[in-house]
Amino acid sequence: MTAETKSQVTTVYQVTGMTCGHCEGAVAGEISGIEGVTSVQAAAATGEVTVVSQAPLDEAAVRAAVDEAGYELTGRL
Repeated sequence: MTAETKSQVTTVYQVTGMTCGHCEGAVAGEISGIEGVTSVQAAAATGEVTVVSQAPLDEAAVRAAVDEAGYELTGRL
C-alpha cells in the first residue's frame, strides 16, 4: 500500500522475524537512516513496518536496511 499526502509518501512493508520491541527498534533504526525517511513505525505483532518518506523509496535500499537489522523484508502491503 502506498499513499501520497502533502508531498509525503507512506509505504507499508511486511517484515518477518520481529518478535519484540527491540526488534521493532532495530528495524526502525536502520530504515530511519535512509535518505528522505521522515518516520518509521514497526509492529512486531503484525510484522508491518510503516514508512513515511519525502519521495518513493528504492525497495532495494529498504531491503538492505532490514537485512542489516537482521530481519527479512518479504514485500509491500
